[in-house]
Amino acid sequence: MLKNQIIIAFLLFIQLISSQNDLVYTNYSWDKNPAYKIEEGNTEPITAIKDKILTEFYFQGNDGLVEYYLEHRVLWLNSDDNIENYNKIYLPYTATSELMVNKARVITKNGTVIELDDSKILTAQDEETGRNYKFFAFEGVEKGSFIEYFYVVRRYPRYSGNLIDFQSSYNKKNIEFDLYAPKNLIFKFKTYNNTPEVVQDTLAKDKLHWQLKLDALKGLEKEELSAYEASKSFVIYKLDRNTASNTKDISSYSKVAQNMYSYYYTEPNSKTQNLLKKFIKEATSGKDLKGDDLIRKLEFFIKTNVFQTEDGSDNFKDLDQILTKKVANESGILKLYISILKSLNIKHELVITSDRLELKFDKDFEANNFLTNFLIYFNDTDAYLSPTENNSRYGFPPAYLTDTYGLFIKEVKVGDFVSGLGKIQYIKPIEADKTVDKMILDIDFEKDNITNTIIKLNRSMSGYYAMYFQPYMNLIKEEEKVKLIEGFAKNINDNVTITSKEIINDDPELFGVKPIEFVLNFNSEAFIEKAGNKYLFKIGELIGKQMQLYQEKTRVLPVENEFTRSYYRTLNVKIPKGYKVANLNDINIKNTFEDAGKELLIFHSYFEQKDDLLVITADEHYRKNIIDTANYEKYRTVINSAADFNKLVLVLEPIQ
Repeated sequence: MLKNQIIIAFLLFIQLISSQNDLVYTNYSWDKNPAYKIEEGNTEPITAIKDKILTEFYFQGNDGLVEYYLEHRVLWLNSDDNIENYNKIYLPYTATSELMVNKARVITKNGTVIELDDSKILTAQDEETGRNYKFFAFEGVEKGSFIEYFYVVRRYPRYSGNLIDFQSSYNKKNIEFDLYAPKNLIFKFKTYNNTPEVVQDTLAKDKLHWQLKLDALKGLEKEELSAYEASKSFVIYKLDRNTASNTKDISSYSKVAQNMYSYYYTEPNSKTQNLLKKFIKEATSGKDLKGDDLIRKLEFFIKTNVFQTEDGSDNFKDLDQILTKKVANESGILKLYISILKSLNIKHELVITSDRLELKFDKDFEANNFLTNFLIYFNDTDAYLSPTENNSRYGFPPAYLTDTYGLFIKEVKVGDFVSGLGKIQYIKPIEADKTVDKMILDIDFEKDNITNTIIKLNRSMSGYYAMYFQPYMNLIKEEEKVKLIEGFAKNINDNVTITSKEIINDDPELFGVKPIEFVLNFNSEAFIEKAGNKYLFKIGELIGKQMQLYQEKTRVLPVENEFTRSYYRTLNVKIPKGYKVANLNDINIKNTFEDAGKELLIFHSYFEQKDDLLVITADEHYRKNIIDTANYEKYRTVINSAADFNKLVLVLEPIQ
């Protein structure tokens, strides 16, 4: 993922000129004598009494445009867990920002004010990144206390798309958002998830001022299978115009497309071209490959031979260095892919989008904070590739980057002029029949001991399910492979005896070409119980434990699945001689969800019997990722159908 500031760096810098009065934050402070109160009977573990964000853009001499960002919060803590969670408040302190104000205090439940002195504002270092950070260290907090803090940081301006979220898991009161700017800088705003609109303060004279106020905001609880972060109340703002220079569409995607193209689609010199040819020959082993085969081969070679570093240094973006030393950062990796595709005349488009779990791409509001993740789209094969995600493979990009919109950038030529043209398009999810978990079980019983079940399991996986391990099978040690394959039987029941095991299609380069298969033979007495002259066969357990959704409260958020998928299960049961199944109709389970005549979700189990062979089929399909709240119960019913099948017990009784 490329961070927003990297993308912002590509934007055209606009010289901003403006006359301004004093900064707003210099006249801002907290109440000297706080008298915060909580409603009688409030038993919540935490409540926000005040939640204020104020940001001001300011033209400051030789530094140009800067931003002053103020955050002021008052939290009432009414549980030991929350006291522990909030005994440290981290400050946005970086090498490129300056902390102008930092104040914090505790107001105990009896009204005593304990103001933190400078000794309680500490600096520490992240062991992994080596970066320093500052934090408030609160002391003397007890149940029923308030903690209050506010700080102001001077930083590089975030004006091409910034998100401020207002909602948390707890209730809030007195929510305020203010943005101040010079009179020549016009900002645009959009609010999401039932948040009131930002309004302009028409009484402001020396500056432009926009504001949003909420008296109260109910907490949003996390729910299973939901896009929690993307569902919060938030605002996105961006700088749109500079009236002093008559500059419009400052944060437009057309500028992003042009600058991305200029940066990534440079023409290589003769030296670089020779290095590219050598790299491609090595990657393809000199074979004349086409289409999917060529793209897969190139990706496999890059992702197994080019080390991706987090170092942002320019030498890891230099194409010659990358082709020679095979080390690159994210920008360098993207340059490598595009240069190779260009040199091979493989038609493609660069795509930038956002993770729909965190932030759903808005096709109607152009802001750079939606541009966080790169994909490459191949026009001829209608498939995507993630250049920077090593746990993803061609045809199966990170699933949360699909079923959403993105900015597609393609090369356009008009005469001698060549540039990048941006267009917002939908990124289709990968179809459910491309991600398949298939089980075939052949089930027999020991002739003289029916309680001993003899089973052959063939389990094959393709698509996203296979992507968890098939591309990396060459990296897994043999003992780990044994654990992996045996796990398919052990996950059904620990009390099994495995007699043979085999992995088929474990070549990493077969991902997307052939499904990986795990074949096991095992036996167990864990699935049969004797009851008088009958046997109870827990056949449902053979498909493994299934997800079961419980919902005590009314569902609030839509269901957000990662990818569409299909399950095929065939259980071939050889009925013991002299016995029959007394409850065959219990096998029949069918629950579906249809929309506009299209079957989107289904669980369907049924049977056929011929002589002593009982064939049970249990198919399950999820052809839609996002299910709105109104249809949640239908979704839950389909999901729970598999759990119901998992509990299925067949009664074997003697034939009279």
